[in-house]
Amino acid sequence: MKNSIWVKSGIPLIIILVAFVVAAIMISSRKPPEQIPVETQAFLVDAKPMEYQPVSFVVDSQGNVVPRNKTSLSAQVSGRVVSLSDKFIVGGMFQKGDVLITLEQDDYRTEVKLAEAELAQAHAALQEELARGKVAEQEWRSVSSVVPPELGLRKPQLAKEQANVKASEAKLERAKRNLDRTQIRAPYNGIVVERNIDLGQFVSAGATVSTVYSTDTAEVRLPITDKDLMFVDIGNQSSNQSDVTLNATVGGKNRTWTGKLVRSEGILDSGSRVLYAVVEVKDPYQFNGGDNATLRFGQFVQAKIVSHQKQDLTVIPRSILRLDNTVLTVNDNREIEIVPVDVVRTTAEQAFIGGGLNSGALVVTSAVPNPYNGMKVRLPGDEPAMPPEAENDKKADSEIVGVKDDTTETSPVSSGSK
Repeated sequence: MKNSIWVKSGIPLIIILVAFVVAAIMISSRKPPEQIPVETQAFLVDAKPMEYQPVSFVVDSQGNVVPRNKTSLSAQVSGRVVSLSDKFIVGGMFQKGDVLITLEQDDYRTEVKLAEAELAQAHAALQEELARGKVAEQEWRSVSSVVPPELGLRKPQLAKEQANVKASEAKLERAKRNLDRTQIRAPYNGIVVERNIDLGQFVSAGATVSTVYSTDTAEVRLPITDKDLMFVDIGNQSSNQSDVTLNATVGGKNRTWTGKLVRSEGILDSGSRVLYAVVEVKDPYQFNGGDNATLRFGQFVQAKIVSHQKQDLTVIPRSILRLDNTVLTVNDNREIEIVPVDVVRTTAEQAFIGGGLNSGALVVTSAVPNPYNGMKVRLPGDEPAMPPEAENDKKADSEIVGVKDDTTETSPVSSGSK
């Protein structure tokens, strides 16, 4: 009975001991987990080679269109307005020499006739004095052989009559000028901007009757900053005049005009510290005909000034120029090099580099987080770099494949010998 009890109670213990032994054997014989090396690839970047080439700068500016000549027409004589030209209205276009205003002329015609009468009388008096001088000379020589005095020949009287003739001619010229001034004529091809008189109105001499603008040439004042001034050719010679492209929206459409940068105003604006350059545009109102749209005075335009100066530069995107005027390059070892560059000019989209980069240098054009000198990178098309462990495994695999291939090739020979 006791033996059966010990047997029943000992079987579980034996089972537990066996389990512990089996577990210990399994733990001791377990192989460590296979460690696969992690392949860390170099950072992928985009880069392109840089080349130096002649570059002409384009300077952007803007301004308002103004006339080259702006004139306040004034009456040189007084009188009542008797007629106005059909073109003498605000916005009316006229040509040089057109009669815009006519003042009453009756009094001035009378003055011309009076001046003509005075001149005729002066000529008659001069002829009479000439005759008297000849008679006096003959009488003097008939009684004396001595040279006659000037008073005896009536030379002072003759000079007086000659002066009277000149004075009468001057009066006639002035009377004719005043008569001609009763017609106020256009000084150039232009447009009426303001009209200050109307029919029947009396106009005093010197009164302003109208304001007109010349339409032969328009000007645009463009502010140029000091940093852009070195890229702008400002000269009076036509060969040195820079081309300027003007753009504006007219009637919902983008329009373009071409002008010449002819001069600067010569002084810096004390408030904005800019220099104003002046662009000329010929025939802005297409007075002589043309296919382009009218460039009206007061129009706001955008301007692009093309410089004739060319420099050998390389142009890179503005986004890849770092704040300290350096760029990232990739050397032959596929390593990052931080290179300082000479920045000639920058715009919102481009940076113009004058030095620091060798021709053909690979400049990184993609974003690189936390770059440093010697940082390993790779370019599109490069094979990913493999760690040494992976290369050894690849080499071992190739050797195994080679052994299998040799066995396969020799087996037919063995079977043949049998």
